[in-house]
Amino acid sequence: MGEHHHLTGVHPRQVLLGAQAATGVLPVCDHYSGVEPRIRKSLQLQAELMAEFGACVFDATLDCEDGSPVGGELDHAQMVVGLLREIHEQDRQNQSAHIDTGWRRTGVRFHPVEHPAFESDVDIIAGTAGALLSHVMVPKVESVADVDRAVLAIDAAMVRGHQVRKDVLPLHVLLESSAAVHRAFDIAQHPRVQSISFGLMDFVSSHGGAIPESAMRVEGQNSSQDLGQFSHPLVVRAKLEIAAACHAHGKVPSHCVVTEFADVQAMRLAAQRACREFGYTRMWSIHPSQIRPILEAMAPTEADVEQAAAIIEAAATAHWAPVNYKNQLHDRASYRYFWHILERAHLTGRVLPNSMWAYFNTQPNPTH
Repeated sequence: MGEHHHLTGVHPRQVLLGAQAATGVLPVCDHYSGVEPRIRKSLQLQAELMAEFGACVFDATLDCEDGSPVGGELDHAQMVVGLLREIHEQDRQNQSAHIDTGWRRTGVRFHPVEHPAFESDVDIIAGTAGALLSHVMVPKVESVADVDRAVLAIDAAMVRGHQVRKDVLPLHVLLESSAAVHRAFDIAQHPRVQSISFGLMDFVSSHGGAIPESAMRVEGQNSSQDLGQFSHPLVVRAKLEIAAACHAHGKVPSHCVVTEFADVQAMRLAAQRACREFGYTRMWSIHPSQIRPILEAMAPTEADVEQAAAIIEAAATAHWAPVNYKNQLHDRASYRYFWHILERAHLTGRVLPNSMWAYFNTQPNPTH
């Protein structure tokens, strides 16, 4: 992301977001795959979309929890390390050849901290390839103590393995129980937590049958009385609690999976509701066909982008003092909102007005 612009020597993130500017922004889609052939297809798709949109529009998270076979955890972790090194070398070669497609964002989901394979995941992956990761996902987090335990293990492994980064390795955590949701605000406050995801399936299962199976789906399918994941009160409450906790502490709320991966319309509607009604700015994908619907649903409209660009340009010209835009007063409170619109447009591959492009990239504005 560029540091300067012809209108002002200060980047809008620094002016409008203050300390939160250091947390950065994340792609709106986090795609999970665990089996090697599917991981390779996901990484290939990631590269293709980067070339198409001029930005990394989804994270590829390599899954060691659900992806590794029981008894094969060590081999699976080694396979993940091999893939991380392989794609990093590809990116390095592209940069050396001046093929400026940027660097791909790849993360890994470890086993939970209580699982016997957690330590080996950390030693093998963080200890030998931690410098190559965009993030680590830690599932089944129940408390701040679990986050602390993960941080200590990961940092120690990276020191032992001489993994050097410019920043600390961010943690994304998955809350999957009522107790974890109850502690969401404390967990979101942890400085190493960058994003919190909601684990719908385990959350429903943890209630011992008190929440019906229909709550795992987008909408109830058997009758009008079935409550889906956007209408069952306990599920809705959990989603809102996590979103509120994240926004209170400048973290990214990531919405749960949609299991109806063959139903593109259900996926699109779920992503729209997650974004517009529940305050989520990121969403899981578990099948490649879900990625584009998530990008489309979470992208601002062309009219929203044009309005946001005009207001931010006027604000920068006024050195961030209040301005009158179409007979409406705007100041830094509303500037912050419109800047977020532009960031989300960039992260979903939307074309930005030329006046804004220098804030995000030095590459030519895509023309698709």
